[in-house]
Amino acid sequence: MNSGASEVARDFRPLFRVYRDGRVERYKLLDRIHPVPAGLDPSTGVESKDVVVSSKTGVSARIFVPKIDGPDRKLPLLVHYHGGGFCAGSPFDTIVNDILSTMVTRAHVVAISIGYRLAPEYPLPIAYEDSFEALKWIAGHSDGSGPEPWLNRYADLGRIFIQGESAGANISQYVAVRAGAAGLTRVRIKGVLIVHPFFGGTEMDEMYKFMCPTSSRLDDDPRLNPAVDPDLPKMACEKVLVCVAEKDSLRNTGVKYYETLCGSEWEGKAELEEAKDEGHCFHAFSKNERAERLITKMVDFITKD
Repeated sequence: MNSGASEVARDFRPLFRVYRDGRVERYKLLDRIHPVPAGLDPSTGVESKDVVVSSKTGVSARIFVPKIDGPDRKLPLLVHYHGGGFCAGSPFDTIVNDILSTMVTRAHVVAISIGYRLAPEYPLPIAYEDSFEALKWIAGHSDGSGPEPWLNRYADLGRIFIQGESAGANISQYVAVRAGAAGLTRVRIKGVLIVHPFFGGTEMDEMYKFMCPTSSRLDDDPRLNPAVDPDLPKMACEKVLVCVAEKDSLRNTGVKYYETLCGSEWEGKAELEEAKDEGHCFHAFSKNERAERLITKMVDFITKD
């Protein structure tokens, strides 16, 4: 046995480390983050179920449906991509369940959170491709005869919103641009919520370099810097809400993204929302006045034209 195999080759705290034999070990971020089974939440009336998006890749998702009083009627669909640095997070954990149960209840939408495959075991851009393929799978339900009965029954694919936090916000903007560039039909994306997004800067991000060997890892990569993406004006939505937090290290690149979008030939409407005195994804961990203000802003973005 090679004793060196148990040595740590790369350490990317606080997310993961890689041993010389290729094993990946993830750090536990917070004790409060743990798996949550699908089912009925009696406190909110929200019901959830897990579905397979692709048997080939193993990508799955969780669907959330609000309590519906009276006859069935189709509701807007919120397509969600979780955060976690492309290497952590899940549709099936406490963070996503808390966020989406709130959004589903207050905005009265159906939500689906996509479990894209994680780096580094599945190097980027696999997460991006999984995420766009999931949107195409959703589009396959537009005539009411797709493989998932809940989407056929409850989701109005003419009123889709996309939401992501952190790395998930990066993926969300990529999916919206890709949908427009590819001319994806059978769905209409009304808006995209870009919450505390991760984008690149002028300095190389070593973890992103490790997870995405094909990327330059600098600001000439359109996934890290949408300003250099020639398809940005084709972004397939009518409006975008960019949310940043004053004490978030990613704040400035989030503002830069907003300014880039406003200065591009994209024909939609962009809005910037900044939370003062708060850090990255604070609304997922805090229940204070500023978190309530952000959630209300996100809900209003969906419910109000």
